[in-house]
Amino acid sequence: MEPEDGVFAVKLARKAIEFWVEHGRTLGTPIRFSDDFRTLRGVFTTIHTYPENGLRGCIGYPYPIIPLINGIIQSATEATQDPRFPPLGKEELDKITIEVSILTEPENINIKKPEEYLKKIEIGKDGLIIKNGLESGLLLPQVPVEKGWDVKTFLENLCWKAGIEADDWKSNKTQLLKFQAEIFTELEPNGGIVKKEK
Repeated sequence: MEPEDGVFAVKLARKAIEFWVEHGRTLGTPIRFSDDFRTLRGVFTTIHTYPENGLRGCIGYPYPIIPLINGIIQSATEATQDPRFPPLGKEELDKITIEVSILTEPENINIKKPEEYLKKIEIGKDGLIIKNGLESGLLLPQVPVEKGWDVKTFLENLCWKAGIEADDWKSNKTQLLKFQAEIFTELEPNGGIVKKEK
C-alpha cells in the first residue's frame, strides 16, 4: 500500500471513531478514495492511550470479506465499544492514538509435528489465528514485538486469548493460520502518521 493510502486509512479510522463518539452514528463512506480501498481485505483498528501506549480497544475483520474502505470504518467504530473496556468517551479523543493494520489473507500453517510451528512463525512478520473446536483467537504481528515474546510465548498467549490451555497449540485438534499486515499508526493524537517497520 502506498504511504499516502496508509495516512488516509488512519485519518479515516480517526474520523469514524470521532463521529461515533460525538454523534452515535456510523460515518458514511467517503466520496473519493483510491482503488486499493475497494478490494476485499482483512483489517483491524487499534486504539491506544497516549502517552502510555496502553490498549484501549482493538476490533477488526481477519478475513477479506468486505471492501477495505468499509472495514476501516466498521472496525474503527466497533473499537470504541470493545467489550473489554468501557465505551470510549469524548474526553478521551485527544488522549488516544489510532493504528490501522491491513491484513493479507490468513493461510494455514502446514506441519507434520507441532514443534515445526516454532520455525515456521516469524516474530514481527506473522500474525496468528488459532482455532480449536468452537474456540478461536487472533493476535496481530505487532503484539509479540511490543511484549518482547518469543514464538513459544506468542503461541501460549494466543491460546489464552482463545480461552484454551497454553499448550493446546500442540494439539492435533488445533488449526493455526498466519497472516502479515501493513501497519500505519499515529505518533501522537491527531499527529503524524507512519508505517510501522518490522
